[in-house]
Amino acid sequence: MYTSETEGIIPVKAAQHHKNVAEKIIKKALEEAKFPKIDLVAFSRSPGLPPSLHETKKIAEALAKELNVPLIGINHISAHLSSAHFHTEVKDPVYLFVSGANTQILVLENNKFHQVGESLDIAIGNALDKFGREIGLGFPAGPKIEQLALNGKYVEIPYIVKGMDLSFSGIVTHLTQLYKKGYKKEDLCYSFQETCFAMLTEVAERALAHCNKKELVIIGGVAANKRLNEMLEKMCNARKARFYSVPLKYSGDHGLMIAYQGLLEYPTTKKIKTDVNPYERIEEVDVTWKY
Repeated sequence: MYTSETEGIIPVKAAQHHKNVAEKIIKKALEEAKFPKIDLVAFSRSPGLPPSLHETKKIAEALAKELNVPLIGINHISAHLSSAHFHTEVKDPVYLFVSGANTQILVLENNKFHQVGESLDIAIGNALDKFGREIGLGFPAGPKIEQLALNGKYVEIPYIVKGMDLSFSGIVTHLTQLYKKGYKKEDLCYSFQETCFAMLTEVAERALAHCNKKELVIIGGVAANKRLNEMLEKMCNARKARFYSVPLKYSGDHGLMIAYQGLLEYPTTKKIKTDVNPYERIEEVDVTWKY
């Protein structure tokens, strides 16, 4: 995984990292999978950082040519959503997708994912990383913030929910100002988690009510946070709804979900897409597959 001790994610460095580790990672994956034959190569074509998407496409094209198999590009958010069905028993949920670049509350209706709420500025994952960078935690900051929060106490900070939408940017700015005034990292990390995760829990509960759903599933890199899972599970128990969480190992971006999405889409899609589209939204994807 691409990491940094002092700075956030640098797009060109992330792409170079992809290039550097690709051969090793693919070889290891094939050895562990023990599959005698590869029938299809799938890669993430959207959305994301353009340098990383283009580098991955080149790697995937070369591999497909070497193996003489078809190539399919997929929307990696759809892969996250599909991973919820691969790893859990969820059927018809509200999806809470929380990652570095995304904070969305989604439902699947009429072969489309419909957004019922989102962040109005930066995603919760980016907010964690941005604040972590301000207090010297490096990238990714989420796990370090989670550990520091265990020894923190609550400090009052803004709570910003607007209907079904949320806002995190101002909270990060406020926390950074408090840090510069001498507030303890532990207290700020604790307050950040308790406040922002309560915001996410509020809109997730409202989505369950408005969409008449009885299941909630959390996916994306921030789904690894134990405190967020605890808050969501308590809310679901109070509503007599079922709560699911993708296993920690598979909550963030990884190759398995891309491969699985390729297997879902390839037999059903009418047009195989391989173009890179950094800005494609999940609402633009036609769900042609069945879970």
